[in-house]
Amino acid sequence: MTQKPIKSSLYNALMTTLLVAMPLVGESVAVAQESAPLVIESSQPAVGEVSLVLGKAWLISGSRQQAVAPGTEIHATDRIVTEANGHVHIRFVDQALVSVRPDSRLEIVQYDYNADQPTNSAIKLNLEEGITRSISGHGASSARDRFRLNTPIAAIGVRGTDFVVSATPRAVRALVNEGVIVMAPFSSDCSADSFGPCLVNAVELTDSSLQVIEMEGSSTAPRLLPAVVERGPGMMEEEVQVAMNDAQGNADDKNAGTGIYLENVTSQRVKDEAANVTQTKPPRPEPPTPQLVDFTPDAAIAGTELAERNLIWGRYANVDVAQERITVPRQEALEGRDITIPGGSDYLLFRDGNGVTRVDSGLGAISFDLASAQAFYHSDSGVAAMAVRGGSLDINFDSNRFSTGLDLNHGLTGDVQFNAGGQITSAGFFHTRSDTERLAGAVSLDGKEAGYFFEKQLENGNIQGLTLWDSR
Repeated sequence: MTQKPIKSSLYNALMTTLLVAMPLVGESVAVAQESAPLVIESSQPAVGEVSLVLGKAWLISGSRQQAVAPGTEIHATDRIVTEANGHVHIRFVDQALVSVRPDSRLEIVQYDYNADQPTNSAIKLNLEEGITRSISGHGASSARDRFRLNTPIAAIGVRGTDFVVSATPRAVRALVNEGVIVMAPFSSDCSADSFGPCLVNAVELTDSSLQVIEMEGSSTAPRLLPAVVERGPGMMEEEVQVAMNDAQGNADDKNAGTGIYLENVTSQRVKDEAANVTQTKPPRPEPPTPQLVDFTPDAAIAGTELAERNLIWGRYANVDVAQERITVPRQEALEGRDITIPGGSDYLLFRDGNGVTRVDSGLGAISFDLASAQAFYHSDSGVAAMAVRGGSLDINFDSNRFSTGLDLNHGLTGDVQFNAGGQITSAGFFHTRSDTERLAGAVSLDGKEAGYFFEKQLENGNIQGLTLWDSR
């Protein structure tokens, strides 16, 4: 298992579809402008030029402001501000490309590109709010330790990269299309004034991890989450062409829809919603999105907290500690506890029973609530953490039967249900096996806690996970 450690309404449907396969469009798309822009002169050399504008966007240089148009020069310290339907593409002098999405503010803090000695370049951008996509040019690729994209709460460094970032004053989330990024919270060891990746409390995200990286203001470090999105490269050309065709109509009415078409190319549902967004019609109010509960802890539960439970999962040394959430080292779990059942080849479930081998009499029927869980999807692409949305566990000690179910989700698998049932022994052990599913678990002697290991075979991989339950 290889995975390295990392909910605000901003993300919802936008981040689950926007962060994939978003082609930066060249100068071939023409967009009508309401009026000729005011030209702002600068004594500094231009570091880039606007190559595409959709909708309304502004260039702020010092105390002056102008409407952005194709060909507008960009200088260091300039800010790009987009309105609700605005979308701007910038090509920099080192061939870097930056896309600024609607309702965003991006500052070009510094852009010193040395064409003769690219390793001496220094580049810093500041995403004050909104969404931007950045494709590294010669400067960032050659001087990776001298590139920085700051957000309100975290710093992002790169290692030759194409990535997308969404930021608010309280949270930031990113996905890598190509290469590697490193995200870390600001601290005394990670200043917004410095360059390059920070090392303290930093988390790395690669393009092959099938995850997004998220940092919230209350967190001490970023975390990695499943990338709940389907990559659909075959859809790209078709939908971009649709957007190009639509742009031939009324530019004012098509700007917002076209801009979203050009970058959201993997979801027909989102495309249909975006097509209804125009400059002249206010967006329809959307019903509140139900809050999805994930029983996978954001960070590993402390060993001292787990030690207070009767049942505890112990892991072997070959397990990647970075991905663990509800386990402790095997030797730590063994102290004062008895071994119950194995959890696959990597875990053991321990019980505080002082050598007693039978559950208490007269327990009857008990229903359990899911306390915490961890699950991973294994495929040819690697290992990715899944969301465990909920579940049920019912045990009848009178009939010696159990039944359980789990609701899991990942962008690569969609919703997955795990269901199992069978007999439970007088020792409180229960297990079942079929061609595609396997389960092994135990309950505490007093019937107040339970835990089990589960495995489910899918067409293109398998799911393995651990659970802990508390009686109602």
